[in-house]
Amino acid sequence: MVATSTNEVPGIANYDRKSEVKTFDDTKEGVKGLVDAGITQVPRIFHLPVDQYPINSTCDSEPTKTQLRIPVIDLEGLEYDNNPTKRKEIVAKVGEASETWGFFQIANHEYGNLKY
Repeated sequence: MVATSTNEVPGIANYDRKSEVKTFDDTKEGVKGLVDAGITQVPRIFHLPVDQYPINSTCDSEPTKTQLRIPVIDLEGLEYDNNPTKRKEIVAKVGEASETWGFFQIANHEYGNLKY
């Protein structure tokens, strides 16, 4: 089989995601159940289809190339400012990055006397 677009992957042309998600949900075991079962690869239901990747609209590169930038959340001064507005902003950024990307990078956080 030959992939004819970026949304097709050889070997999974008849992939029924809805059915697979239902089967996963029906187990009521969640991700912990997968870990306990000893899986070695992330199941397809957790893969984001290529056509749903976030794209940086301000990117100057060719439109056919996707440039992904990991969100960076800056915690500078959070501990010392004790500013509820700043805290709310950071919590909102964490929520947005988690929902949109599933991960993010933290900058200027401290562990003991070490600053990262």
